[in-house]
Amino acid sequence: MMEPAVIGTRNVMMAAAAAKVRRVVFTSSIGAVYMDPNRSPDVVVDESCWSDLEYCKNTKGAWDVAKKEGVDLVVVNPVVVLGPLLQPTVNASIMHILKYLIGTVKTYANAVQGYVHVRDVALAHIIVFETPSASGRYICSERMLHRGEVVEILAKLFPEYPIPTKCSDEKNPRKQPYKFTNKKIKDLGIEFIPVKQCLYETVKSLQENGHLPILKQAEDSVKLIKDSLLGA
Repeated sequence: MMEPAVIGTRNVMMAAAAAKVRRVVFTSSIGAVYMDPNRSPDVVVDESCWSDLEYCKNTKGAWDVAKKEGVDLVVVNPVVVLGPLLQPTVNASIMHILKYLIGTVKTYANAVQGYVHVRDVALAHIIVFETPSASGRYICSERMLHRGEVVEILAKLFPEYPIPTKCSDEKNPRKQPYKFTNKKIKDLGIEFIPVKQCLYETVKSLQENGHLPILKQAEDSVKLIKDSLLGA
């Protein structure tokens, strides 16, 4: 039985072909790219890589249908998307950060993740749509961080919150980020917003939208935030 996601993608491609759409930009996920336990950690993950999961591999059906229907398909593969909220509710990506600020978790995981600003994801879609030479898949990620690095940045920017300082896994070595390249999309002109600014704007948005109480900061903390964002 065909997966619903594949059926949906097939219908989109066929509808696009019928409407004579020039180009379709499909939003996928980094999860369709990097999850392969058999891949050596020394291998650089790029747009040619596929995750070793059947449901991810099934998304290749989109390319088959696009080719058959004569649709120019381009795919953007974002990582965890951070930045200002567009909706009133907290989504899964933002909860990934919020949980470290409100005291619901006392430790951080021994894990790594890629991060990107929501504005860069939006810009990536526009650029690949408007660039005639754009083709295939585009990894959309500013950089990889260990969870320990994430909480360290948050603690420097917002020391007034109960951010965890202990890893939940103290037996195993610290996980190392897998190697990936975002060169393909950077070659189209994207200059990624630094992850520090992504985290800062995420927290400020949570405060402004009432999801996070605004706690009083010391004067030196405000200076520290400015220095951190400016790279001082």
